[in-house]
Amino acid sequence: MNEQINNNLTDIFFYYSLVIFGALLTLLVLIHMLYHRRTPSSIIAWLLSIVLVPYISMPLYFIIGSRKRKNRYKKSNLILKNRTTNNNIQNSIDRVLRDYGIADASKNREFKLLFNAAQTYNELLNCINDAKKSIYLSVYIFEYDTVTKEILKALVKKAKEGVEIKILIDSLGSITLYLLQHRLKELRDAGAKVEFFMPLFEMPFRNYINLRNHRKIYIFDNEKVLSGGANLSNEYLGEAYGKKRWEDIMFLIEGSSVEQFFEIFASDWFYASQEKLEFKQYDKEIQGDIFLQVVPSGPDMNKDTLYEVLLSAIYGAKEKIFIITPYFIPNNALIQALIIAHHKGVDVKLITPKEANHIIVNLVRSSYMRELEEAGIKIYLYNGSMLHAKAILFDSSCVVLGSVNFDNRSLFLNYEVATFVYSAKVIKEIEKWTKGLISNSSFGTKRVSGMKRVFENMMRILAPQL
Repeated sequence: MNEQINNNLTDIFFYYSLVIFGALLTLLVLIHMLYHRRTPSSIIAWLLSIVLVPYISMPLYFIIGSRKRKNRYKKSNLILKNRTTNNNIQNSIDRVLRDYGIADASKNREFKLLFNAAQTYNELLNCINDAKKSIYLSVYIFEYDTVTKEILKALVKKAKEGVEIKILIDSLGSITLYLLQHRLKELRDAGAKVEFFMPLFEMPFRNYINLRNHRKIYIFDNEKVLSGGANLSNEYLGEAYGKKRWEDIMFLIEGSSVEQFFEIFASDWFYASQEKLEFKQYDKEIQGDIFLQVVPSGPDMNKDTLYEVLLSAIYGAKEKIFIITPYFIPNNALIQALIIAHHKGVDVKLITPKEANHIIVNLVRSSYMRELEEAGIKIYLYNGSMLHAKAILFDSSCVVLGSVNFDNRSLFLNYEVATFVYSAKVIKEIEKWTKGLISNSSFGTKRVSGMKRVFENMMRILAPQL
């Protein structure tokens, strides 16, 4: 009898010890999130996850839960040089960006939009083949396939000619290439340098699996830069049109903004390799009349500048807001801003894939799209191949292009780069392209059962982590 009582007391003590220990750990996580000024939605999501699945969520939080960490392994803050001394403020968006410490909009002589995989592929190969001094590439996904074999072949040829080649690849986004680096041997033997951003199996205290380099920056001779949403793989680009290839948008810049892209690349490269790069301008720069503003975003920025400026631009829009994005998982502040803009008479349109390439994204995004739709905002689901393009159009005064998706991951976690374009000609091209996407889209979301809606709403718990 006494033995039974002792066993029961031991079980009770063990149970309450676990409860108290769990409560203390949860309190520790809460204090950590408040100290790092996490958003309320993120705090709620993590706490719910910890309560529901504590043994999985608790270690996950300390692995992937933090973003702007303060320690000796943190990547140094990125501050782009302001190369202009003019007060030629383009509009209210430009003014707000300057107030946040972003370099002024600068003049460029060329801005070329690339709307399909063949255009991008041909432009990339031409830039590689024409390079005389240097080629710097930063990419999230670098697959080893029929398309990239041709790109590697061109890079090997240039390296053997003495062109300086540096390639920065995200280790998680390109996990297969990271694990099978013998595929890069010929390129490295030719003299090119290849580094992986935050290598997964090295420097464990420095690497945070949740903070990925999603930037796409391809610089040639410090005179031209290709940027946008396309990675290096058969899915994104190729010599000929293919129905299975994803729809994306890239752009080519020639002009003063190239130096700012170089500064971003140089900062990322130094973090990965400890090698400092200096900008060398080989030819005299010829300024044009296309004003661009380069805006980096991520853990190497002091503030969530891009997010806050997008929020400000939504509230400031007077005529239209067109959002083209593959992943639409915003926070409540962005949702409310879009609904308020609509009620003010702004034409708000969202264009996103009918089916995203991740099932969980389809589930999580649905409740947000339905909320906008019920408020009267137009939702278009693209029927073609996977729409991976990213663009946000504000009135007829600004379009935002680059690597940034309209989701929490891009706005708060990843290293990203956006380009704010203040050019009537470019904006008209984007509007025309947008109309083409709409013509190949289904209008509105499908009706679903009440239980499905409840499930979709519950999936919002995961939104801050996606």
